[in-house]
Amino acid sequence: MRIKAALAFIVFLAIFTFPMVAVAQELVQDKYEKLKARVVEVVNEGVEFIPGTEVEHDIQTLRAEILEGESKGQIIQLVNDLVMLDKGNKFYLSRVTHWDSNIIQYGVADPYRGTALWLLTIMFIIATVVFGGKQGLRGLLSLAGSFAVIAFVLIPGILAGHSPVLVAVGVSSLIIVLGSYVTHGFNKTTTAAVVGMIATVSLVGLLAKLSIGWASLTGFGADEAVYLNFSSGGTIDLAGLLLGGILIGLLGVMYDAAIGQAVSVEELHRVAPHLPRRTIYARAVRIGREHIGALVNTLAIAYVGASLPLLLMFSYTSESAGLILNREIFATEIVRTMVGSIGLILTVPATTMIAVLMLVKPKRADEETIEAEKRALEHASAHHGHSHG
Repeated sequence: MRIKAALAFIVFLAIFTFPMVAVAQELVQDKYEKLKARVVEVVNEGVEFIPGTEVEHDIQTLRAEILEGESKGQIIQLVNDLVMLDKGNKFYLSRVTHWDSNIIQYGVADPYRGTALWLLTIMFIIATVVFGGKQGLRGLLSLAGSFAVIAFVLIPGILAGHSPVLVAVGVSSLIIVLGSYVTHGFNKTTTAAVVGMIATVSLVGLLAKLSIGWASLTGFGADEAVYLNFSSGGTIDLAGLLLGGILIGLLGVMYDAAIGQAVSVEELHRVAPHLPRRTIYARAVRIGREHIGALVNTLAIAYVGASLPLLLMFSYTSESAGLILNREIFATEIVRTMVGSIGLILTVPATTMIAVLMLVKPKRADEETIEAEKRALEHASAHHGHSHG
């Protein structure tokens, strides 16, 4: 009987106590912090094998001073196997306080990169202003405005649950308008480029949406998308977010093509105002074709460069090329490259057509007759003078 009573008591604890502990574990979480620190002393350094592999990695023991927060000034000791640091180096440490035991664990989260980032930014600004002059300064203002729109409109709009597709198209159009007029001023040439870009972005947005459906892309190809999905509780449309990323990533190169085509139309008309719209369109598109080749190549190579570590990783597998390319992480980049390239190609004829309609006035029949007669007289006069000589 005592044994049966003991077993019954154990079952009672299992049924009623363990769920309570599980609930407590769900409600109470470890405290995670990131704090800036500085290396006071490198205690020792060495090399270890990663458990279960034959890969070596560097490891060191550090004494560091915490530079911020409630523990500012505290000296701690920790093991670092992330990036080797020297005495005096700043870094961000991770401090985890376990809720059940109050045990604190320290680790190196990231080296401090602020100095390098600020230095490169200052060099970029100086180079842009010195060699770009007034136009370069306008470009910097345009860039700052674009970042502001992304930070205060695009990201909050998506986090608020709005359609990433509509938000991305709207923000792209806003960036186009802001960047173009700030950089190139308010004139017909800029307006032609703006209208051409907005029209192309709308078409590319539709194509991107169809392409994501055709390729059955979910938006979960990258690790950060998975983390975002958990952090947002699954409220963000990741496929739509992928589409928005395609549009935003295309803007810079599309901007270059559109402005170039609008200026080409303006200059051709200024040099040869007697040429009809059809001729100017054909000549400007001829210029744009040369531009398309370089821009498409630039876009594709940029995407390949961003995916280079991934390409190297899959080169070690025995899977076929077709199977590798079918993976979502690769298929996503292919769709991104193809849709972006189609957008660039469409930018040239669309912007050129709009620029011709806006910048080149159509000639009336009587004007064309007068121009033809004037050219005929000039030709005859030149021929007569040559014969007389």
